[in-house]
Amino acid sequence: MELGKQRLLIALGLIALLIAVGTGGYMLLERMRFEDALFMTVITITTVGYGEVKPLDTRGTVFTIALILTGVGTAYYVLAAVTEMVVGGQLRELIGRSAMMHKIQRLRRHVIVCGYGRFGRVVVEELRRHATTLVIIEKDPEKEDILAQTGEPYVLGSALEEHTLARAGIDTASAIVIATASDPDNVFIALSARNRNPHIRIHARAESELGLKHLQLAGVDQPISSYHWSAMRIANTIARPSVVDFLDLLLPGLRPEEFGLEEVRVEPGSSLAGRTIGSLEHNADRLRIVGLKRGSEPMTLVPDARTEIQPGDLLVAIGSRPSLQVLAQGFAK
Repeated sequence: MELGKQRLLIALGLIALLIAVGTGGYMLLERMRFEDALFMTVITITTVGYGEVKPLDTRGTVFTIALILTGVGTAYYVLAAVTEMVVGGQLRELIGRSAMMHKIQRLRRHVIVCGYGRFGRVVVEELRRHATTLVIIEKDPEKEDILAQTGEPYVLGSALEEHTLARAGIDTASAIVIATASDPDNVFIALSARNRNPHIRIHARAESELGLKHLQLAGVDQPISSYHWSAMRIANTIARPSVVDFLDLLLPGLRPEEFGLEEVRVEPGSSLAGRTIGSLEHNADRLRIVGLKRGSEPMTLVPDARTEIQPGDLLVAIGSRPSLQVLAQGFAK
């Protein structure tokens, strides 16, 4: 596809150059006005045969012959390039990719996921389940077909390059997930992201203890050690199997349609403001508020039922998914 696109761009560039040279030549040799010189150039290149704008002298005639010979060859080259792209479906892909880039440029407060490997795919699938607006960055062009099947906007390129982050909308994103398998790359990407967007929330994967420390030093908001969490889960499955089974009910897997966890930010003017935790739980079906974070204070687990909810509070709720959906989509607005 890149070769076909390159041929088309070269062909269009040659046409533009030819029109510029032809227009300038007629203005210089025949003292034509710009619009007459442009018209003469176009009818000459396209060989439509409308006739000259004015009688040509010897220099003008020789120039016109040269323009015809050059123009016909260039026109055939353009036609061949366009035909190649249309037949190969490349033109459709080019237009589709251009539309996708325009869509990314209009996004605000989206999440960027860098790396679509095994780790990145799990992140993308879970964020899609929560209807989160995404942009995926992947450096391997062979994964483009898989990326297209997700239906999410994507950018092919290395997140180590700043212009790739810019194409993914780093300046307007709310969060970035750095999921490559290289600790040095993840640290570099985190630093670049923070430099472009000081307010972005950064989540990054660490492959080693040293990588985890470097991510923390780089200012990553949530460095994640995948092997650490895997080991902890195995240990807890042995030591506290019932607790792990309970947590599985809240995550995709076992009966995900019944129960879950949700967080809700209480916006100014929300109907939640001014209510108590107890009244909220009493009026909802199978819903409990298990966490409350207020400002810079540490999160309060299982807040007192008499606690009054204030604008800006972050509530963490557990319960039936219909009740959680009402809480997240209804009360929060």
